[in-house]
Amino acid sequence: MKVLAIDDQQLVLLPLQKRLEELGYDVRIETDANKGIKLYDAFNPDLVIVDINMPEISGLEIVKYIRASKKPTTSVMVLSGNTNDTVITAGFDLGINDYMKKPLSLNEICARVKRLIGAPEISNPNTKSNVMIQQRCVGVVIPCYNEEERLLSKEFIDYIDKNTGYHLCFVNDGSKDKTLEVLETLQKGRDHFITVYNCKKNGGKAEAVRLGMLHMAKKSDLDYIGFLDADLSTDLSDFDDLVKTIETSDFKIVSGSRIARMGANITKESARKIISLTINFIIRKILKMDFKDTQCGAKIFHKEVIEIAFSKKFVTQWIFDVEIFKRVSQYYGLKKAKTMLCEQPLKRWIHADGSKLSMKDSIKIVGKLAQIAWVYRGNKTPVKYEKEGKLKIV
Repeated sequence: MKVLAIDDQQLVLLPLQKRLEELGYDVRIETDANKGIKLYDAFNPDLVIVDINMPEISGLEIVKYIRASKKPTTSVMVLSGNTNDTVITAGFDLGINDYMKKPLSLNEICARVKRLIGAPEISNPNTKSNVMIQQRCVGVVIPCYNEEERLLSKEFIDYIDKNTGYHLCFVNDGSKDKTLEVLETLQKGRDHFITVYNCKKNGGKAEAVRLGMLHMAKKSDLDYIGFLDADLSTDLSDFDDLVKTIETSDFKIVSGSRIARMGANITKESARKIISLTINFIIRKILKMDFKDTQCGAKIFHKEVIEIAFSKKFVTQWIFDVEIFKRVSQYYGLKKAKTMLCEQPLKRWIHADGSKLSMKDSIKIVGKLAQIAWVYRGNKTPVKYEKEGKLKIV
């Protein structure tokens, strides 16, 4: 039994291929629709699973091709996030056999495949999967500096194994310990889901995040890209809640917020809390926005704002989040920017031992905020920022 799956998002195809092969099917996948058509002719599958919304050639065009081919009775199943009734009706008019709307479980997909073309002679039908095929694909940048001892490798691996549509990009920020070796071990055998971006020199968290975001923006199959702290002070399930918000709304940036509230597990050192309140007051004055917490290390962005937010170097290494919001407000205007930004309270945030930001550093932030206020005082952002605090505005 042969199955061909065509979807422009590889993160959707890979878990589908793995599961169907586990059940005994002979599976081929393709992210390029044109190549998918050629593979259809060469592979001669019993079933074609196709997405609707693909660049250049839509899934419906592929269905038309199949129905006009030498084997017009080939079973066709649509797996798509498109819920437009007109599109679905058009698909059935063209002769598709089934239409599945993302997100849905691999178990359901496999049950529908079996109903259409039967089960392979050699299979293991009793195995089940708790994996869901998602509608969106997400890149997550994780800056790492000397994380050899505290990188939670198991938590990251477990999450991408159980949750499809995620690609993690670990940025090694010139670590002096064995962080790079740990990351390369983490990536081994998971190249489609994990990227290691190595910076030979330490440039600070801001630059590590910036380079990682721009690198991930080059991946055409990602819908959203965000960043997360390596210590998982915000865990991945909470990050996924931010993703759900941005994919079901018109927001372009959704930022986590460590607001203490009933039902949430938010812990901070008491001294940090006092300084945070002072810093946050200054930040609100600079941004002219009522942000409760700009500095949470969990944020998700629509791809269309990545260039605006990250194309230029940041003035500071730690409070670059303020610069991101300032750049967006200067580009779109304050009024529109407020409609694009969402601050979402987290269910959990735990201050991790070994944090590299000291109390002395926190106090220095006040001076850095004054620097940001000066640099972004007009409508233009700095084109270039050179090391050792020397600004060069071109």
